[in-house]
Amino acid sequence: LKALRLLESLAPIHQRINLEIVALAAELLPQALQIGCFDTAFHSTRPEHAKIYGLPRAMTDAGIVSYGFHGLSYSHIAAKLRERYGARAGGRTIHLGSGASLCAMDAGRSIATTMGFSTLDGLVMSTRCGALDPGVILHLLQERRLSAEGLVTLLYEQSGLLGVSGISGDMRTLIGSDDPAAAEAVDLFVYRIGREIGSLAAAMGGLDTLVFTAGIGENAPLVRERISAAAAWLGVGLDDERNRGDDEVVSATNSRVDVLVIPADEERAVATEILDFRPAAPETARERPQ
Repeated sequence: LKALRLLESLAPIHQRINLEIVALAAELLPQALQIGCFDTAFHSTRPEHAKIYGLPRAMTDAGIVSYGFHGLSYSHIAAKLRERYGARAGGRTIHLGSGASLCAMDAGRSIATTMGFSTLDGLVMSTRCGALDPGVILHLLQERRLSAEGLVTLLYEQSGLLGVSGISGDMRTLIGSDDPAAAEAVDLFVYRIGREIGSLAAAMGGLDTLVFTAGIGENAPLVRERISAAAAWLGVGLDDERNRGDDEVVSATNSRVDVLVIPADEERAVATEILDFRPAAPETARERPQ
């Protein structure tokens, strides 16, 4: 727990509250075995050069590397793809997940992902900025004299779709709005995803499956349509009728890429990890009811 608390700065909106729950559970259920299921573990299969930054080696060795997030969601999708495709697990897959982030998976293993050292990286999100030129951060600190606390609030809570539109971070609200700023926020969201899909496809050497999941991925047919159009050069083709229905497969019959809509289920991924857990000291585990 001491080690985990030292990592709060990497995920300030998640880590602290999760550790508070751990402490509360320890107080209310002192005999229960607690198991940690980590959102970053799924991405440990990436090659080392996909994890490091162009920083001095000492900083890399100190842990300033790309970790990736949403791993529990990605592991659930990988399991669903194994059910559909067998060991091939969808081949070369890009999964648009919650948060939002993308992950390139080859046979169910993470090859590359858009989030890195923190949950701020990558795509434009509801209230988070996504990938940003480090020079912007330097400018805000040096010229605007923004405090560290102010910077955290800006990047995590006041940016993204909310910041660009000035209206809302909710995609449903933006799609339903006639305000040009709302349209620009949606355009930016789609553009950044289309660009990253190209980047991740390059990392894998192609694309066989595109998966939409989580809030926007599952519930916004218009966004799926626009993202698929942006990825048409990779062989992605959408069936309009399926896309606006409840089908899991929404790709057109002539699409070279399977396009799927799979509901997110991180709770199932956690449950699976817990059921697969094997304590290092079985005799201790027997003394502590699970």
